Amino acid sequence: MIIRSDEYEDIPVPGSAPMRLHLFRPAVPGRFPGVLLFSEIYQLTGPIRRLAAMVAGQGYCVGVPEVYHEYEAPGTVLRYDQAGTDRGNALKFTKPVAAFDADAMSALAFLQQHPACSGRLATMGLCLGGHLAYRAALNPAVAAAACFYATDIHSGTLGAGKADDSLARMGELKAETLFVWGRQDPHIPFAGREAIRARLEEVGARYEWHEVNAAHAFLRDEGPRYDPALFLQAMGGMLALFQRTLNAPG
Repeated sequence: MIIRSDEYEDIPVPGSAPMRLHLFRPAVPGRFPGVLLFSEIYQLTGPIRRLAAMVAGQGYCVGVPEVYHEYEAPGTVLRYDQAGTDRGNALKFTKPVAAFDADAMSALAFLQQHPACSGRLATMGLCLGGHLAYRAALNPAVAAAACFYATDIHSGTLGAGKADDSLARMGELKAETLFVWGRQDPHIPFAGREAIRARLEEVGARYEWHEVNAAHAFLRDEGPRYDPALFLQAMGGMLALFQRTLNAPG
């Protein structure tokens, strides 16, 4: 399916600077389920743009927010180098968790009301974005979430003060959720993955769980850790989840 990938909106966020939301959607008339895609710490890089385009081409209206809009000028993309990594990680622990949550609420509301969106919603994300996709899915309007190597959930260290409540709030999760992890990822060790899964079981969450032999960022199609075969496997699982939950009646 041919898509449009040249649109963005600067949407209001209460108590904050406007947030730029980049839109990727089918270039045909119609209304499509909405997917809020949260990036890594680098914002809308080439790999994230290509990922959003791929999802949109399957028949979804995809929004990608600039997660550090309070701290960086609109359109800023951090590089995949040491300086970009240091800046992205510093901002991850500077921005309050409540501000991440406010961004998600505003982005979901905008996407749901967009003329190209059917009103059905899902979230997805990688790394920092995997954690943000999970938190956004605590919103009851979200039917499904795909969280790829989500950092900091197990340690409770997202945001200013490094004291998030993501595990504590897991009982609020109503969305059907897909978690995908790399077993060789040093950012989410075995004990951390086990803590997250134990909590999912404790609250009776509806979830899928996949651990693959890969390092962190194995879905990023730049750099030495990219695994194209596992990319296709992960995307197939996510798209099956979205097809089942977003295209179903009701």
